[in-house]
Amino acid sequence: MKVAIIYNKDSVGVINQFGMQNKEVYNPKTVKLVAESLEKEGHNVRIAEGNMYIIEKLQEFMPRVIEGERMGMVFNMAYGIQGESRYTHLPAMLEMLGIPYVGSGPEGHSLALDKVITKILMQKQSISTPNFWVYSSGDEDMSDVQYPVIVKPKMEAVSYGIKIVDNEDDLRAAVKFVVTEFIQQALVEQFIRGREFCVGLLGNGDPEAFPVLEIDLENDPDAIQTVDDKKQKPRGKICPAKISQKLAAEMVRLSKDAFRALELRDFARVDIRMDEAENIYLLEINSMASLGLTGSYVYAANVAGYDYARLVNKILEVAAVRYFSEKILPQEDRAYLNEDKLPLSVRIRGFLRSKQEDTERLLAKMVNINSYVRNVEGVNTLGTLVWQQLSPLGFAHQVIPQVEVGNNLLFSNAPETEYDVLLLSHLDNSTPFAKQSRYHETEQKLYGTAIWESKGGLAVMIAALRALRFVRRLRKLKIGIMLTSDNTMQGRITRNSLQDISRRAKTVIELSGASLDGTVITSRSGAAVYNCQMNLVNADNAENVAKAIASFSHHLASLTKLSSEADGVVVVPRDVRMQSGIATLFAHCEASLSLRFNNQEQAEAFDQKIRQIVRKMNSRKYSFLIEGGIRRSPMCSSEGTKKLYQRVKDIGNRLDLRVLEEHRWSSSDICSVNQDIARIDGLGPVGDVPHEHEEYVLRHSLLDRAALLALLLYDLRRRG
Repeated sequence: MKVAIIYNKDSVGVINQFGMQNKEVYNPKTVKLVAESLEKEGHNVRIAEGNMYIIEKLQEFMPRVIEGERMGMVFNMAYGIQGESRYTHLPAMLEMLGIPYVGSGPEGHSLALDKVITKILMQKQSISTPNFWVYSSGDEDMSDVQYPVIVKPKMEAVSYGIKIVDNEDDLRAAVKFVVTEFIQQALVEQFIRGREFCVGLLGNGDPEAFPVLEIDLENDPDAIQTVDDKKQKPRGKICPAKISQKLAAEMVRLSKDAFRALELRDFARVDIRMDEAENIYLLEINSMASLGLTGSYVYAANVAGYDYARLVNKILEVAAVRYFSEKILPQEDRAYLNEDKLPLSVRIRGFLRSKQEDTERLLAKMVNINSYVRNVEGVNTLGTLVWQQLSPLGFAHQVIPQVEVGNNLLFSNAPETEYDVLLLSHLDNSTPFAKQSRYHETEQKLYGTAIWESKGGLAVMIAALRALRFVRRLRKLKIGIMLTSDNTMQGRITRNSLQDISRRAKTVIELSGASLDGTVITSRSGAAVYNCQMNLVNADNAENVAKAIASFSHHLASLTKLSSEADGVVVVPRDVRMQSGIATLFAHCEASLSLRFNNQEQAEAFDQKIRQIVRKMNSRKYSFLIEGGIRRSPMCSSEGTKKLYQRVKDIGNRLDLRVLEEHRWSSSDICSVNQDIARIDGLGPVGDVPHEHEEYVLRHSLLDRAALLALLLYDLRRRG
């Protein structure tokens, strides 16, 4: 299942900082520990901050489900950034988006966070809670207060702002501090001398109760837990608490009653005081019980038999059952029940997550190298950088020198000349230095020239190979890697050598970027390129100049009308240039024509048709010339490709990744691979090119596609 862990790191990511700022945040180490626990179960996990960008992040990670797909969930760890009822902010947004999530809903959180409302509801349910008073300022009448009392903010957690007072002057000062510092009413609660306890709850309906836990106050009945106790020097914990079974059962009963009265979900922690006469008082209920390792909830869960990974996954499961009425995985499939050897996919994901920053740094270096097809030095520099990454992985390399363009590179990790799989990509691109876009990033996207077309795929390949080495599977694979340098030129120079090398492989995989739907490419169009020119022969008068320009435009339009997407043919004019003069009578027009086709015989027929049309354009007034022809055959979907696609799709299902089939109208090197060889493309990161020179990839897809590629490579070797 896809699981997005959402938490709040800081107050950045809002339009304005306004109102009460949240002081309660999760330690990033705890968030990472939750992610690792979920990954042990085999879930596809992402960590994101719950700010104003969260909707876009969720759209990219959890797109609208299609038939047969499993809906993802949010593991809510977001305490909120600012303002009132901050626990409710993310759940309310998720309700609007239609995304299921772990934990209580907006209503439950709002009731539990408001300590006054909580106490009123408890009283109505005959649940004992200390007497209380509520003040909006330090100047109100406080004559009926019974001391000692504890003063706290009405809507805060983690013991922020609490203070015990035993006289009116100190009470007024404490109330004034709370109202000023926390911008909310002060709750003044009768202080209960005695012992302090917690009851952890897990589930819905009749939730499971962990053993009652006692906070070790060192036999001081006047002691309390402060925020420093909870965050800096946690007090000792005694679990199970040393009380009678009758008292423990009563605490559990009252806790469950409060949980249901506030309509909470999935998990919570109830805080309790017991006076010296063994009277039980419920203080409050935390609807987002801390999952920190030193917290009382995790401590009690451990005593109940849950290690950390089991607890986290159980919380997710009870939420999934609440939404979908079924467990996420059958009991026998649970990865975390066997800690001795985690599944290969979990180990690969864990490694890739730990190396995410390294992968992004490498990608930035590659993107910032200008590898325009005519920049031979730049192409070779990029090739050297890739070689430096592959060499430590045991790949030998062979340079295939070129003169007109950069060198081709062939890598292999086995002495044999036959490969289980040939990975294919290219070093060149069509963007000259003047138009190059350097690497830059946002929280969700990585930008730069060729980052989606090719360089992101190179980064994914290197990450996948590193992951396979980490899990000790790389040596078992015979992998070839071919990097060409003239893809922009339709493979005109290297086509023959690529065909020869690809014949050594059982399978060929190209690493082009995937579309936003999470596609892989099972077919591509072939390519033909033409250059069409016209000269004005009869330049007797200015009218002929104008007619010549009009005639070229008309004939160019007639050529483009040959396009028929239904027939699998598209003709597109490019680089149209027209020059003319009146003082000196002349006219010259030139245009490139790009033809895409899905059938070789059809392409040959169109080639003849185009040439016939151009020949008929010649007259006493105009001279036409056409050059060029078919450059690449189409990549057609074969039986081998269909089987390979199904393998990719099956692995994607195991990783909770959407994998769809795509036909891409552009041509690429894989079109030159023999039709009899199983081949597939689009294993690079997910992204798009919304405008020229504005390529991007989705940040999280680097990890996803690297895991997909690594498991595919292993599967190809294992299953043959």
